[in-house]
Amino acid sequence: MKKHFLIAIALLLIQNITHAQTEKANKKKARTLMAIDSVKWRVDHYIVNRDSAYANPRYALKKLQGGNRRFIESKSIRPRQDISFIKKLEKGQEPFATIVGCSDSRVPNELIFDQGLGDLFIIRTAGQVSAAASYGSMEFAVLKLNTKLIVVLGHTECGAVDAAVKRPENVPGHIVTLINEIKGAVAKSSHIAGNATNNAVRQNVIDQVADLRDLDPILHKKYIDGEILIVGAVYDIHTGKVEFLEETLLNLPQNKSKQ
Repeated sequence: MKKHFLIAIALLLIQNITHAQTEKANKKKARTLMAIDSVKWRVDHYIVNRDSAYANPRYALKKLQGGNRRFIESKSIRPRQDISFIKKLEKGQEPFATIVGCSDSRVPNELIFDQGLGDLFIIRTAGQVSAAASYGSMEFAVLKLNTKLIVVLGHTECGAVDAAVKRPENVPGHIVTLINEIKGAVAKSSHIAGNATNNAVRQNVIDQVADLRDLDPILHKKYIDGEILIVGAVYDIHTGKVEFLEETLLNLPQNKSKQ
């Protein structure tokens, strides 16, 4: 009898402890949710409203910059990455930015910008070299998905650019097409002191931004009318930081339809 009584007491204690732990966890979760909703938390984590980013390319740019700051400061919030968003996106997508980037596996776009499902429309080739299919994909994003920001994203130590710098003989297969597209940037940057490959990476992005801004019949008109922005950036594979290139941020057009 005494044994049964002690067991009952023990079970009651365990139940009370479990209840107390659950209550504590719920309160902590509630405090966390409150903190996430606070102005201070949003400022500290560089939060930019997603609807604003989708509607305005300048806010889209700030949203990417804020996401990369969270990434390098170990503050990533990993938004829109649960099963509920898979269901929400069944009927369509509204990415707030198009990333034209390199295929390099060390540059996972959603991670380095701390974005989630349906946020980024991504086009990737080695050295972010574009051709007809890539151009068509960008035009699709602009016309059908109403994405208003295009970012050309290169990265340090790019293998395709390095090949264009070193110009090896007897390049196999179609790899030579990459070298041919990048060698102009190599020539332009050859006088700059420092790392020849990374200098060419930067120049390659600048040249690609210029090419897309002049691309008829769709991107050029949308850009000069200020309906879209096309800018360039370089990701540092050593630090995780994305540098948006000042040369591509100067004199950006204003949206003529809103003037």
